[in-house]
Amino acid sequence: MAARKSGFFVGAVAGAGVACAALVGVGMRMGPAGAAEPAQVIRTSGAPMAAGAPMFAPPPGAPMSFADIFEQVSPAVVQIDVTSKAAAAPKLRIPGLEGFDIVPKGQKGEDGEEAPGPKQQSSGSGFFISADGYLVTNNHVVADADDDGINVVLKDGRELKATIVGRDEGTDLAVLKVVDPKAKGAAFPFVNFENQAKPRVGDWVITIGNPFGLGGTATAGIISAYNRDLGDSSSNFVDYIQIDAPINRGNSGGPSFDIYGRVIGVNTAIFSPTGGSVGIGFAIPADVAEATAKQLINGGKVVRGYIGAQIQPFTKEMADAQGLGDVKGAIVADLVPGGPAQKGGLLPEDVITAVNGVEIKSGTELTREVAKGRPGDTLKLSVLRGGKPRTIEIKSGVRPTEKELSLNDDDSDEGGADAPAKPQVQKSEALGMTLVPIDESARRTYSIDPAVRGVLIDGVKANSDAGEKGLRKGDVLTSVNGEPVASAAQVSSAVEAAKKLQRPSVNLRIIRAGRPTIVPLKIAP
Repeated sequence: MAARKSGFFVGAVAGAGVACAALVGVGMRMGPAGAAEPAQVIRTSGAPMAAGAPMFAPPPGAPMSFADIFEQVSPAVVQIDVTSKAAAAPKLRIPGLEGFDIVPKGQKGEDGEEAPGPKQQSSGSGFFISADGYLVTNNHVVADADDDGINVVLKDGRELKATIVGRDEGTDLAVLKVVDPKAKGAAFPFVNFENQAKPRVGDWVITIGNPFGLGGTATAGIISAYNRDLGDSSSNFVDYIQIDAPINRGNSGGPSFDIYGRVIGVNTAIFSPTGGSVGIGFAIPADVAEATAKQLINGGKVVRGYIGAQIQPFTKEMADAQGLGDVKGAIVADLVPGGPAQKGGLLPEDVITAVNGVEIKSGTELTREVAKGRPGDTLKLSVLRGGKPRTIEIKSGVRPTEKELSLNDDDSDEGGADAPAKPQVQKSEALGMTLVPIDESARRTYSIDPAVRGVLIDGVKANSDAGEKGLRKGDVLTSVNGEPVASAAQVSSAVEAAKKLQRPSVNLRIIRAGRPTIVPLKIAP
């Protein structure tokens, strides 16, 4: 799995989670999910209450203990032991807990040291989703497993070999299959995904798992928030549930349940400055996990739609530059040559506001909505081009794997951005930048493609908006507010046109090391 951003630890030792509805009282009522009575406002005698600060009576019917739930669901939770090659993962050492501190591939330990030895052992959790032995876990738990290197330990003590049915880096999920030759067809205990009522923030969460190798550990907490973004490739397809039930390395890959024994999420990561739980954990929602598992079981992989466009969020500053007010969406920075978007007529700097009638407010939302479609589906994109609305129909393609996409996502500078260019004409100033024409010397120095047309940024004032936005020497400016520019004079003309329209900023299309991006810059008064 792709490395999590700083502060996120994805345990290769995993467990299960149980989310329970926020009902407080005596006993446990196991009726329909929507049957809980609403909390009643009550007043207490004695000191007067502050205005606007009502107290709520706890709703009846909730369990005083989670023991019954634990007994109901824990047999379906398993420990997954994985043997992998030594280079599969660096080690993060936690004093006093050596041996239970494996971090998945891509993570860096405090000392950055690779785990020694020819083989590496790690553990994770999973859970049965069918009586015939299909299991769900995290991809990062099993991604580096050797052939025949996955063992599953059941609550009753059985140890079985598991095979990988399919893995999906996009959601960090995997499906395994086990068979017990001695069971003579006996069913495995399994649990179902929640598909009736979405738990609310504040509802109970119980986790059951294998933290630091301590199997069968139960903890409790609440759902803290929805729609969390971990900032890695999995967040392209997952809005994570945040929970405060203590989970650690050892809980990844295990389930989270509601009080009816239904899976509401798959525990995947924690945020921690210490390496242990600080009450901020993240789980993949059940609907994503169920849909992914079905595809993996049926075809061994997940197939997603794809339009072949490099996109980025359309910010308020970008909208102001085009006089579009509070319009939200995703702006196209570049197109894959010959890809579905280019064939369908999409252009750089088009702003996509909806897909098949579904409103788009960010680049991530666009990626998810496109990915939901099947290859060959026709996608109707609502687009703003130069501020004017239009509809573009694109035939969806097949999304490449995350690994294939990452090969084309290199931010490195390959031309030596600090090497001096040698323009043959006088330099010009605009928007806090020094601009010069692109000559052959500049193309060699900064590895600028011969097909790229624009002006070269030869310097940036540190205290300018351009400097604060990260523009630098060697960047190529190709357009201003959608208008192509090939000289500093054209840049200045485009800025003046924006001023006359009383726009507070302009959108620049910048190419750095072959990668385009849209950067809004404030116009000096």
